[in-house]
Amino acid sequence: MSDLALGYLSFPVLLLLILLRAPIGLAMLLCGIGGLWLATDGTTVFMARLKSEVFSTFSSYNLSIIPMFLLMGQFATHSGMSRSLFKAAEAWLGHRKGGMAMAAVGACAGFGAICGSSLATAATMSKVALPELRKYGYSGGFSTATLAAGGTLGILIPPSVILVIYAILTEQNIAKLFAAAIIPGIIAALGYMITIAIYVRIYPDQAGTKERMPYSDRIKAIGAVWPVLLVFGLVVGGIYNGWFTPTEGAAVGAMGTGLIAFFSGSMNWAVFRQSIFETATGTGMIFFIVLGAAFYNGFLALTQVPQELSAFVTEQGFSPWTVMVLILVFYLILGCLMDSLSMILLTVPIFWPVISGLDYGMTTEELAIWFGILVLIVVEVGLITPPVGMNLFIINSMDKETPMTATYKAVLFFVGSDVVRVFILLMFPAITLVLI
Repeated sequence: MSDLALGYLSFPVLLLLILLRAPIGLAMLLCGIGGLWLATDGTTVFMARLKSEVFSTFSSYNLSIIPMFLLMGQFATHSGMSRSLFKAAEAWLGHRKGGMAMAAVGACAGFGAICGSSLATAATMSKVALPELRKYGYSGGFSTATLAAGGTLGILIPPSVILVIYAILTEQNIAKLFAAAIIPGIIAALGYMITIAIYVRIYPDQAGTKERMPYSDRIKAIGAVWPVLLVFGLVVGGIYNGWFTPTEGAAVGAMGTGLIAFFSGSMNWAVFRQSIFETATGTGMIFFIVLGAAFYNGFLALTQVPQELSAFVTEQGFSPWTVMVLILVFYLILGCLMDSLSMILLTVPIFWPVISGLDYGMTTEELAIWFGILVLIVVEVGLITPPVGMNLFIINSMDKETPMTATYKAVLFFVGSDVVRVFILLMFPAITLVLI
C-alpha cells in the first residue's frame, strides 16, 4: 500500500476510534504512531520521532500561554465575577421582554473576555443565571438554549485558548488574531440578543418580566464589574498595544484575577489549590490532544495527504468561495461529533494549505486571520448544533427537569443567528480585518 493510500485510510480508522469513544487525543496519537510505523517499515524513524516529538512540541514558548489563560479563568470563576456581570446586565435589561435572557448573554460575553473557554463559560454562567431565569418565568428549554449559545462566546471573545492554538498551527500573530475577534464577538452577542427579542415575540409565554430597577441601583451594579473591565483592558489592550507579549499578558491576567479574588474575600487556600488542580488537569488534557495531533499531522505530512488534497482542489477549478463554503459546512457537521480544540488541531493543517493556495484578493496574513475567525465561529456553532452539541449537554446536565428536545427547539433560533453572522463575515472580510 502506498503512503498516500495509507494516509487516506487513516481517516476512517480515526473516526471509528472516536465512535468507539476513545479520547480524541488518544485516537490521533494511535493513528499517528501506527501510521508512522507502517509508512516507514520499521522502528528507526518511529522511535526517533517518538524521542523528539514530545520535546519539540512542548518546548514551544507560545504554549505556555494556555495554562496562564486557564488559571485566569479559574480565578475569575471563584472570585464571583460571573455573578457581578449577570447582576449588572440584569439591572439594565431585566425589565424588558426577554431581558433576563439578554442579560445572561451579556454576562457570558463579559465572562468570556476573562475566561477563554466555551464550556467553562457555559457551566459557570449557568450556575448564576439559570435559577434567576426560572424564577422569573422563563421556560426551561429557552433558558438552557440561551445559556448554551451564550457560552460559545467564551472561545470567540479574546482571550481565547482556541485562537492561540490556531495561531501556533498557522504561524500567525496571536495579538492580531485577538484584535480580529473583537468585532465578530460583539456582533455575536448583539445577534443573540436580537434572536431573544424575536423569540419572545413569537412565543410570549416562554419568558416573564421583572420590575424596573432605579438608576441608582443600575449604576451601583455597573460599578461592581470594574474588575472585569480592568483585567480585559489590561490583558487585551496591553497585548494589542505592544506593552507585553501574549504570554506575558496571560501571566498578568492570571495575577490580576488572582489578586481580585483574594481582595474580594473569595480566595482562600482551598480555593487556590482547587484552581491550580483544575488548571493542571485542563492543561494536561489540552497538551495530550496537542501531542496526539502532532503525531497524526506529522504522519499525514509524511504521506503528502495535505499537499495532494490542495493540488486536487486547485486542479478541479473550483471557485475559491465554493471551497470556503464547503469547508465551513464540513466544520459545521464535524462539530456535532468532536470538540472544538480537536477539530482545530486535526483539520487546520489539512485545510489551511488548500485555502492558502487559492486567490481571495488578500495577503497570506489577512487570509489566515479571516479564515481563522470564520472557522472559530463555525466550530462554535457546532457546540450548540443538535443532536450532539457539547454545550447543550453541559447545560442540560445542570437542569435535568428540562427535556433535551425543548432545548433543541429553542437553540435552533440561535443557530440561525450564527448562520446569518457567518454569511455577513464571509461576504465582508473587512469587518474582521479592520482592527489588525
